[in-house]
Amino acid sequence: MKHLMNNSKMRTITQEKLSVIRMELDYELAVLFEAMEQNDKEKMDNIKTKLKDWRQEFVRLESLL
Repeated sequence: MKHLMNNSKMRTITQEKLSVIRMELDYELAVLFEAMEQNDKEKMDNIKTKLKDWRQEFVRLESLL
């Protein structure tokens, strides 16, 4: 029973983390769009790197569910 409760808690925590990452991804995509409008290549490259990192974390956490 205890093991089942721990799994449930871990699943809830993982789902909460995924929600936060989704918000971060949405924010970074909005910032990327602004950088694209301004034709700021350095900013675009920085944001793309962040997006790749967030995506990797998202995929990692999603695999735990």
